[in-house]
Amino acid sequence: MNSTPIRPNQVLFPLGLGTALSLMGDATLYTVLPTHTADAGITLGSVGIILSANRAVRLLLNGPSGLAYDRWPRRWLFLPALFVGALSTATYAVMRGFLPLLIGRLLWGLAWSGIWVGGATMILDVTTVQNRGRWTGLYQTWFFLGAALGSLAGGALTDWLGYTATMWTGAALTTLGGVMAWLLLPETHGISQSTDAGQTGDGHPVDFDSSSVDVKQHAHRTDGGLWFAISVQGINRFVISGMMLATTGLLVQDRLQFAGAAIGVATLTGVLTAGRTILSMAAAPLAGTLSDRMGSRRIATTWGLASGAVGMLLLAWGAPIGILAGLSLIAVSGGSVQSLATTITGDLSSHAQRGRAIGLLHTAGDFGSAAGPAVAYALLPWTGLSGVYLLCAALFAASLILTRRLHDGK
Repeated sequence: MNSTPIRPNQVLFPLGLGTALSLMGDATLYTVLPTHTADAGITLGSVGIILSANRAVRLLLNGPSGLAYDRWPRRWLFLPALFVGALSTATYAVMRGFLPLLIGRLLWGLAWSGIWVGGATMILDVTTVQNRGRWTGLYQTWFFLGAALGSLAGGALTDWLGYTATMWTGAALTTLGGVMAWLLLPETHGISQSTDAGQTGDGHPVDFDSSSVDVKQHAHRTDGGLWFAISVQGINRFVISGMMLATTGLLVQDRLQFAGAAIGVATLTGVLTAGRTILSMAAAPLAGTLSDRMGSRRIATTWGLASGAVGMLLLAWGAPIGILAGLSLIAVSGGSVQSLATTITGDLSSHAQRGRAIGLLHTAGDFGSAAGPAVAYALLPWTGLSGVYLLCAALFAASLILTRRLHDGK
């Protein structure tokens, strides 16, 4: 095992840059495919299948990806994943028709499993329980940055250069990220930090655990903390990336679009989505840093979940000022909870099983984000938007109760 410590900043830049640039093709496709079906050679009815195919395949691939990262060098799994991501975007540029585009999306699902599971695992490798929240949050910021830039730049470039040229640009940028990672990213497999995950020595900030309990109780709470992180990740993605994101356009159309307003529904939806992403970018490292300094992941997670619950209640209320405040609180919740769930997983999983734990965490998130839109649109005829958002608030509230019960050891 390599005992030479690697500083987190040595890993964060190439890892974050590669992750952010890998999202250019995927984020662009989400933005432009519904309006450029002719360029892609597909019908409007198949857009949903194409856009969801990568998430579906990741449900099968995240687990094996985590196992691979536990067994083999991290760097030599992460780098090929970046180049497979570039290949998938090039596929969008070269090929036309449903089947070729579907193959490209399945390739992207394979690539993103390797990128997202591997990236989180490598950040956890080079951090300790005293600084893990901050650095995990900063890595999450690169993810939000890539998603935001991919959407904004991809849409603008498509209007300026056209669909095919934009996809080639995305493939080139992802390749650039792969080259930078190849040049700068160190290997982290086997790195031994001063404090490893799952330990309960002085300064351990994870109060899902306690060094004053016996070994059996310690193991119970550690397992409970891991399952809590996995559950809260699934709920967070189900609510925010699933139900809320899928209904934001309807929310704008029904409750924020005033008669005679100069701005269109799609534009206003895009502005609100971009603003939410920016707030999430800020919230992720802030929540992680606060959890480090307070010595408590539980308290920081509680505040994040409470923000989400209050935000969803404000959306259900439906007043314009309440919607804007609610969207802001939900953005803070999404960024902070996603970052903290990853951090808790790193704290409570051993180095030898870290990849598997992260793979399971992301599988829960992918399942939630894939199921959310279907559940939301199934409920809409019965409950309306207010009922959907009240359900979301209830799910956040249930997570708060679970946090308290787990801490009490009940």
